Amino acid sequence: MRVGVFGAGGRMGSTVCRAVADDPELELVAAVDPRLAGIDIYQVAGVQDSDVQVEGDAEALLRAEAQVAVDFTEVGAARENIRWCAANGVHAVVGTTGFTRDDVIELDREFSGKSNCVLSANFAIGAALMTRFAELAAPYVDTAEIVELHHDAKLDAPSGTSLRIAEGMSKSREASEAGGWGADPTKTEVVSGSRGAVGPGGIRMHSVRLRGLVAHHEVIFGAAGQSLTIRHDSYDRTSFMPGVLLAVKSVAERPGLTLGLDALLGLGGG
Repeated sequence: MRVGVFGAGGRMGSTVCRAVADDPELELVAAVDPRLAGIDIYQVAGVQDSDVQVEGDAEALLRAEAQVAVDFTEVGAARENIRWCAANGVHAVVGTTGFTRDDVIELDREFSGKSNCVLSANFAIGAALMTRFAELAAPYVDTAEIVELHHDAKLDAPSGTSLRIAEGMSKSREASEAGGWGADPTKTEVVSGSRGAVGPGGIRMHSVRLRGLVAHHEVIFGAAGQSLTIRHDSYDRTSFMPGVLLAVKSVAERPGLTLGLDALLGLGGG
């Protein structure tokens, strides 16, 4: 399968380039990054034995006859890149975060023809499993909060993964007729915002941004006399590559828009 990468010079994009190039079932045929146009892919991403040069526009994918494009850019650029894919019959695998509900609705419309899209806030298989575990636990515990920790270059907060976890937990609780979450007992915030933000279903969410981190998510459940913590840690960006490669190999067989890696893994849930 012939693959192109948007954002090839970024931290995730360069990791994707290497992963694609190392997979015997895939071929890296195009790399797009306007900042680095004209530079050899080896210099940008360390990909050896390749004659691919980084180019500055999406038309590079057509020239290279790419079948699938992977996008890890930022949400403004990603919107344009994904629309281009939908209009030009190129399947898209998207790990960029920050999309709104309206964006997702629009993507669902756009990918109803000759190309498909897999959109996931987190391609780590462990994160997909963690999300499912949290959904399973949600009906049995009345209080829960989510903490997400990321590197200091992440632009959006809270993370798309943490929002997906909160949505899944709340849907699971509603489906079980367990009722809403327990009320927050806080009457006074001495420092504004110290209790975090109120996310989907009323779940409190807390975002941390620090140098040295990659991506870390933690759900803390509390009940009388006990607590349960479910946590996933990505220590390196290679943790996302098995999920990305699975999506690249699967997207052509999944009509329209697929949301979340869990759908590819058959995890079900909320």
